[in-house]
Amino acid sequence: MPGMVLFGRRWAIASDDLVFPGLLELSLRVLWWIGILTLYLMYRGKLNCAGGALLSSYLIVLLVLLAVIICTMLAIVCVSMKGTICNPGPRKSMSKLLYIRLTLFLPEMVWACLGASWIADGVQCDRAVVNSVIATVIVRTRIWCPVTLQQASPFSISSRTVSGITGSLRRGSASPQGPPSCRSRTTEYDLVGGDQLNCHLGSILQTTGLQYGDFVHISFHDKVYELPFLVALDHRKEAIVVAVRGTMSLQDILTDLSAESETLDLECEVKDCLAHKGISQAARYVYRRLINDGILSQAFSLAPEYRLVIVGHSLGAGAAALLAIMLRKSRPEVRCYAFSPPRWLLSKSLYEYSKNFTVSVVLGKDVIPRISVTTFEDLKKRILRVIAHCNKPKYKILLYGCWYELFGGDPDNSLTELDGGDHRDLTQPLLGEQSLLTHGSPTYSFSSDSPLESPSKYPPLYPPGRIIHLEEEGTSGRFSCYTAQYTAKWSHESEFNKILIGPKMLTDHMPDILMRALDSVVANRAACMSCPAPWGAHVDMV
Repeated sequence: MPGMVLFGRRWAIASDDLVFPGLLELSLRVLWWIGILTLYLMYRGKLNCAGGALLSSYLIVLLVLLAVIICTMLAIVCVSMKGTICNPGPRKSMSKLLYIRLTLFLPEMVWACLGASWIADGVQCDRAVVNSVIATVIVRTRIWCPVTLQQASPFSISSRTVSGITGSLRRGSASPQGPPSCRSRTTEYDLVGGDQLNCHLGSILQTTGLQYGDFVHISFHDKVYELPFLVALDHRKEAIVVAVRGTMSLQDILTDLSAESETLDLECEVKDCLAHKGISQAARYVYRRLINDGILSQAFSLAPEYRLVIVGHSLGAGAAALLAIMLRKSRPEVRCYAFSPPRWLLSKSLYEYSKNFTVSVVLGKDVIPRISVTTFEDLKKRILRVIAHCNKPKYKILLYGCWYELFGGDPDNSLTELDGGDHRDLTQPLLGEQSLLTHGSPTYSFSSDSPLESPSKYPPLYPPGRIIHLEEEGTSGRFSCYTAQYTAKWSHESEFNKILIGPKMLTDHMPDILMRALDSVVANRAACMSCPAPWGAHVDMV
C-alpha cells in the first residue's frame, strides 16, 4: 500500500500495482521476441549481401537484449505478486529491479537508433528482410516509454450525479399516439423554466403515459435549494400527483451537500424536528410554490374529490417526504412515496411521525439510502480494518472483483482476513492510522480518542417513512445468463445503517433499474402478498 520510493521521491504507485502493467509489457515483449526470432531464422540464409552482416548482428543483439528485458519484467511481475496490501516486506527488492529495468532502456534506445541509421544508409539485401527490420525499428521506437513506471494517480469515486426524473408517475392511462416530438405547441398547463422545444415534456409524456391535459403545472426551474417539479392529475387512481425531480445538475449536487441539520417550523405535535438543511430548503421552496402561487388550489378545483399523492426519486424523494410532512396538517389524506430516498434526512421523532403516511422504496444495495456522516465514518473504519487484515495479494482481489462484476457470485467465498485474527504479520501503518498497527507495537492504541471509535458530532438522521426493500434473488453479473428476480419485504431503517460495497451499489439507484425491479415484483403477485404491513399501521397504496 505505501508508495514506492525511487530517486529519492515517493511515487503514487505501490510495489504491488505492477502485476497487470508488467504482464501487459511482458506479453508484448514476448510476442516481439518470437517475431524477431522467426524473422532471423527465415532469412538468415539471405543475409550474404552488402550490409547483411550488420543486419545479422543487429537481430542477434536485439534478441539477446529483449531476452534480458523479458527476464527482468518477469522478475518484476513475480515480486509484485508477493506479500499483501499492508505487508510490502516480500517486495523489498522491487526498487532494485526497477532500477535495472530503467538502465536497460539506455542500450535499447541506442540499439534502436543504430538500427534506424543502418536502414537509412541503405542495405542491399532482400526487400522483405529490410521491410521486416524497418517494422521492428518502428515498433521499438513506439514503446520506449515503460508501461510499469507510469505515475498512477489516486482514483476517487465522484459524488452522486444520477438523474432523478420520477419513475413513480407511470400509470395505466392510455399512452399518446407515437412518441411526443420536441417542438413548440400551445400549452394547456403552466410551464416554468427552459423547455422551449418541449423536449423535457416529451420525455415525461413518454415515460408516464399521461396526456397533455393531465398536467396542471410543470416547473423546470433549477437552482440551489430550488428543484424542478410538476403537478398532474392521475384519473385512473383519482389522485393529484406532485412529483419532485432528483439530482440532475450541479445546483442539485450543491443542495445535496448542504448536509448539516436544521430545525423545521412545523405545526404539529412532533418535537425535535430536525432535517437535512439542503433538502428541507428545497421542500420549503416547493411548498411555497404550491400554496402561495395557488397551484395546489387550482389542482383541487379541477378534481376536488381526488386525494394528494407526493412522489420523488433520490433528492426529490427526500424533498417529497418533507413536503408531505409540511402539508400533513392541511391535507391529512396526503400520501408520499419516496423512491431511493437519502438516509440523512429526518430526526428520530419525524421519522416515526412519517411512518403514518410515507412509504420508501429501496432497491438492493443502493448506496444513497445508506449514506450519512455516521455511515461514512463506519465505512472508513471497515475499509481500513479489511485492508489491514487482508491476507490476499492485491492482484487476486482485483481479479476476483472483476469476476464478481462480470459474472456474479458469492463475495463471501473469498476470505479476506488473517486466519485466527493474527495481526503479527502486519508491519506497516496504513494511511497514518496508528490504531491499525500490530498489537505488539508500542504505539498501538484503540482508545476512545481514536478517530475510528469516537462518536459522531452530528445528530443522527433517518430515512423517511416505512421502507419496502426490493432484494435480488441470487446474484448476477453483466454477462451472466441469469435474469434478475426481486422480492419485496418490509424492512427497518437499521438494515440500512451500513454502506454495502458491490458492483450494483450505484446502478441500483438509477430510476430505470428501479422501475424494472418494481415491474418484476408487481408481475409476481405472490411476492407482493408476502409483504404484510408491519407495526400495526396501514398506508393506503395508490
